[in-house]
Amino acid sequence: MVAERKARPASAPVETTSAYSLFRDLQRARKSSSTVGVGVVGYGYWGPNLVRNFAECGAATLVAVSDLSVERLTEVHARYPHVKVTTDCGDLIADPAVDAVIIATPVSSHYELAMRALRAGKHVMVTKPITAEAAQAMELIDEAEQRGLVLMVDHTFVYTGAVQTIKQVVESGNLGELYYYDSVRVNLGLFQKDVNVLWDLAVHDLSIMDYVLGQQPVAVAATGSAHIPGHQVNLAYLTCYLDGRLITHHHVNWLAPLKVRRTLIGGARQMIVYDDLEPSEKVKVYDKGITVAGDTQGARETLIGYRTGDMWAPHVSLAEGLRAEAEHFLECIVHRRQPLTDGHCGLRLTRILEAAARSLAKMGEPVALDRDGSTSTRPAARLSLMPKSA
Repeated sequence: MVAERKARPASAPVETTSAYSLFRDLQRARKSSSTVGVGVVGYGYWGPNLVRNFAECGAATLVAVSDLSVERLTEVHARYPHVKVTTDCGDLIADPAVDAVIIATPVSSHYELAMRALRAGKHVMVTKPITAEAAQAMELIDEAEQRGLVLMVDHTFVYTGAVQTIKQVVESGNLGELYYYDSVRVNLGLFQKDVNVLWDLAVHDLSIMDYVLGQQPVAVAATGSAHIPGHQVNLAYLTCYLDGRLITHHHVNWLAPLKVRRTLIGGARQMIVYDDLEPSEKVKVYDKGITVAGDTQGARETLIGYRTGDMWAPHVSLAEGLRAEAEHFLECIVHRRQPLTDGHCGLRLTRILEAAARSLAKMGEPVALDRDGSTSTRPAARLSLMPKSA
């Protein structure tokens, strides 16, 4: 049977579920005791990138890939002939050779698949956002903690050299007091069917914000519009209010003529420009700002000076963020460590997105968040969203 399978041309249809068991003994023999057996559920838009990276990680053995499309599985078989393929993810989750399950399916299926994998004793990494509801994310966190399993969210940008460098610059204190975080993430498409543009694009910037700033919003406000009948909101503006004078703003759009991936971080002494589309100098630090003299509010209007200094571009690793993330996930499994983007990180972002959805439905009315990130029962209008100057 195995010899016949190898003799088929790459374009031949792949036997999926019925042929799954043929590879089991082979994979057990090939899998080293020092590697983590990995199965990937979903081979659509992002799945091929996940499969490629885990297949190339020395600490992992790519055991199986599951997808509902036989055509996609044929592609997997052509490129990775020794990897098991199946249209039934239950086979993959139940496979004893699979130690960790990577879930790259639509958001609406994340909770069910992740819970099935955790209950089967598998470590889990799920693509963003972790779930469609905060309550579901909490259940996954509890399940993983009770079983001593690693639960991680695929927030790829956090693992890029650019964001790691920005984190170091912010933590150094050289920027001074942080004033704002402003991001733009726009392009033409891809229109998603099950989530709006905030859940699809803004979650990237929220994950970077969460990591770099290390603070949680006290309130959020969102506005947007759906320009395509029958589709989700494709253009949105999200504002997050944090303690003190720090504010963040996120512009996302599926209907833009150009692809833009730019973030500005403004501080009292220095400012950062992060352009992810730049081939080399993705992060630039500007020694620019203002100086204010005088003690009275009235005097400040005439005693504001502008400081223009040098710009420098720190060295940034251009290594693929997804590879670093995959290796981090494997290390967390082997050494029983908490991932940088764990389930709690995913929960925080889901709570922000849920609050944004409520604000969006009320045409931008601010929605308060409690200290734990959950939606507050306090009217947001009573919050001090415009704090007095220090």
